[in-house]
Amino acid sequence: MSAPGYRIQGREGEWEIAVGLEVHAQVISEAKLFSSAPTAFGAEPNSQVSLVDAAMPGMLPVINRHCVAQAVRTGLALEAEINLTSVFDRKNYFYPDLPPGYQISQYSRPIVGRGRVVLDLEDGAQRTVGITRLHLEMDAGKSIHDRRADATCVDLNRAGVALMEIVSEPDIRSPEEAGLYLRKLRSILRYIGTCDGNMEQGSLRADVNVSVRRPGGALGTRCEVKNLNSVRFVMKAIEVEAARQVELLEDGGAVELETRLFDPDRGVTRSMRSKEEAHDYRYFPDPDLLPLTLDPAWVDAERARLPELPDVRKARFMADHGLSAYDAGVLVAARGIADLFDEVADERDAKRVANFIMGPLFGALNRAGIDNEDCPVPADALAALIDRMADGTVSNQGASTVIQTVVSTGRDVDAIIEEKGLRQVSDAGAIEALVEQVIADNPDKVADYRDGKTKLAGWFVGQVMKASGGKANPRAVNEALRARLDG
Repeated sequence: MSAPGYRIQGREGEWEIAVGLEVHAQVISEAKLFSSAPTAFGAEPNSQVSLVDAAMPGMLPVINRHCVAQAVRTGLALEAEINLTSVFDRKNYFYPDLPPGYQISQYSRPIVGRGRVVLDLEDGAQRTVGITRLHLEMDAGKSIHDRRADATCVDLNRAGVALMEIVSEPDIRSPEEAGLYLRKLRSILRYIGTCDGNMEQGSLRADVNVSVRRPGGALGTRCEVKNLNSVRFVMKAIEVEAARQVELLEDGGAVELETRLFDPDRGVTRSMRSKEEAHDYRYFPDPDLLPLTLDPAWVDAERARLPELPDVRKARFMADHGLSAYDAGVLVAARGIADLFDEVADERDAKRVANFIMGPLFGALNRAGIDNEDCPVPADALAALIDRMADGTVSNQGASTVIQTVVSTGRDVDAIIEEKGLRQVSDAGAIEALVEQVIADNPDKVADYRDGKTKLAGWFVGQVMKASGGKANPRAVNEALRARLDG
C-alpha cells in the first residue's frame, strides 16, 4: 500500500501516521571501535573484553580507522554528505552494562550528514526517505536476566563494538513503507559490506518514532518504540502504536513524549520511560579524542571502491536484459543473487534465468531455510542447469527437482539428472513411435479431434507423456502430434 492511501480510521474520522527510524547497524570489523578486542558473534561471555572496554582507570580509546572507513562508505552509498571534520562526544547515562557510565558517540558534528534512500512501492511509484544523519558510536554490553534468580548478569563482549546509527527523517507514511525502507537499507549495507544485517543476532536493530495527525496537519507528538529486531516487528509495532495514539487522542487525552517497548506476544506497546532529550545526556566533546579530520582524497578513494549499488544495478538489468522493474528489483535485493544472475544471464535467455531464480531456486532456498544472500549454488551449476533446460535435456519440472538437490548437497547437475532419471526423451524417432501407438489405440478420439474437438490435443499429449514415463520432451511431443493429427 503506498503512503498517500494509508489511513487509520478512527471514530472521529481519518488519521495518518508519520514515522522516522533510528537504525543501529553493527559495523563489520575484526576489532572494536576504540580497542583491539575481537568482535566475533557467539563467543563465551566476557571473553572479548579489553581494559578499554571494561573502563579500567588510565585506559584511553584509540579510533579504529577501518570503522571510520565503513561509516564513510555507508554515507557515500546513501548519497549523503560526508563531513570532513566530526567530533566524538560523551553521552552520559548509567546502566550496569556500560562500564564507564557514558557512551562515546557523536551528536552535534556527526561523520555523515543528509542523504536519502529511494523506495520502490508496490504500485510502481517511488518515494524518497531522507536520511538526517549517520554517526558512529560504541555499543553497550548486554544485561542477562535469566541466568540467576537473585541477580542480573552482565556480558561485556558487545561493549565497545562499533555501531552506525542511521537516522531517517519522519518521511515514512505506512508500516509497509517502513518495511521497504528497512529492507532497502539492509540491502545497501550488505552490498557494500559494512554490516551483515543479521537482525536475529542483533547486528541490525531499529527504534521507530511514531506520531499521528489529521491528514495534512502538523506532525504530532512522537513516541519511540525501542529495540525491534525484525522487519515484521517494526511493521507491527508501528501499526499498534499508531492505533493506540489515535484512540488516546479521540478519548480526549494527549500523547506524551516517551519511550515504549513492543510486546509481540500481546500485540501492544507499553511505557518504558519518559523520552530523554539531549540535555538529559549532558553531551560534551570527549577529552580523550581529537576531532576526526578526513582527507578529501581518501574519501574519494573510498567512493571509487564502492560496488555497483542496488538502484544502479536494477536500472542496468532493465536496460540490458529487458527485465521488468519488479523482476529487476527482486534480483538486486540480495547481492549474491544479483551476482549469480549477472554471470549466468550472460549469453543466455535472461528472462528464463530470472524466472528460474525467482521461482524454483528461491523455493529451494526457502525449503532449506537458507537466506537468499547466502545462496550456495555456484554460477557454473546454475548455468549448466539452464542450458539443460534450453536444449531439452531436462524439463522445467525436472530442473526444479535438480536445483533442490544442488542446494542441499552441492552435487553435479548432470550426475543428479542421471541418478534421478530426469533426462528427457528428445529422439524424434522414439517420440514418433509413441505418438503412433497412442493414435492407433484411440481411433475414436482421433475422429473426434478431426471433427473439431481440438481441445483433445492436450489429452493426446498426456497419453504420450504417460506412455514415456514422463520423460518425453513436451515440445517435441506437441510438434509430432500436431503433424500427425493435422496432417
